[in-house]
Amino acid sequence: MNVLTFFLMQPSGEQASPLGSLLPLVLIIAIFYFFMIRPQMKRQKEVRQFREGIKKGDKVLTVGGIYGKVSEVKDTTVILEIADGIRIKVDKAGLVKDNSDLGTETAK
Repeated sequence: MNVLTFFLMQPSGEQASPLGSLLPLVLIIAIFYFFMIRPQMKRQKEVRQFREGIKKGDKVLTVGGIYGKVSEVKDTTVILEIADGIRIKVDKAGLVKDNSDLGTETAK
């Protein structure tokens, strides 16, 4: 007999224990927190730190799949050089990661 069935079993003719009624709810909340909410919060924190730490010369990837090198950083936007003399203005929220994570040197 495992622990969960022990707590969930109701003796015949008696009232259900409050612990047996609340235990499944508490377990579900704990599972959601540790397997869904906490990892998502961690990823959001890492992305926020990456976007705040962008500096001139960093190689980045946009959500649209464009590789580029940061040539200028402003409050909410960056200027990316995607080829010699070709620059585009991109919102910081549109940047995904840097090229060092990809293991290739595709951006100039």
